[in-house]
Amino acid sequence: MFGNFDTQVLIKNHALLLNGMLISLELTAIAAVFGMVIGCVLAFMRLSRLLVVAWIATAYVNLLRSVPLILVIFWFYMLVPKVVGHPTGAFTSVMIAFVLFEAAYYCEIVRAGIAGIRRGQAQAGLALGFRPTQVMRYVILPQAIRTMVPVLLSQVIVMFQDTSLVYIVGVRDFLTAAEVVADTNNRPLELYTTVAVVFLAICLTASLLVARLRPRTAR
Repeated sequence: MFGNFDTQVLIKNHALLLNGMLISLELTAIAAVFGMVIGCVLAFMRLSRLLVVAWIATAYVNLLRSVPLILVIFWFYMLVPKVVGHPTGAFTSVMIAFVLFEAAYYCEIVRAGIAGIRRGQAQAGLALGFRPTQVMRYVILPQAIRTMVPVLLSQVIVMFQDTSLVYIVGVRDFLTAAEVVADTNNRPLELYTTVAVVFLAICLTASLLVARLRPRTAR
């Protein structure tokens, strides 16, 4: 099966493949950073004592987590240009879709991390004279972050895998670039095998690092 595996097609088209990988990594990094920021805001909204604020955040999270990502990509690909009033490009639409979609998951991770800290910790901080914001900053968050980090990193790995879905709107990520090369050269075996191996190597390495990190954060 692999006797006629042609590595030359990979070498000749390495620039296109590399550019596709950079787009996948760029999308992952942007969605991770901004999704985390929005997710933290949503998490604090969900923990708010103002019922209206908590309800808005809850409705947002439940909506985004109940819809397949591929549908969200389609939706924002068609919606964003109409909202801004001019074409924005597929990458911009996809980036917004990923950020807002991942924010819902980061929100739940952050909220669960904060809620997992025992109430006695907050009460002890208040007893020492800390204001509620100081209790959150100096007592709750330092403990919650240690438990959240491995889960957050695992979500980044999942998100990197999900970037392959952007081919549906024409963004030339790693998988799309490989598909173009495969169709042009009629060498699907080489290209799709390479994509699988690269994704496996990156995700497996990242998963092993997260697994090594878990015992440290647990302590």
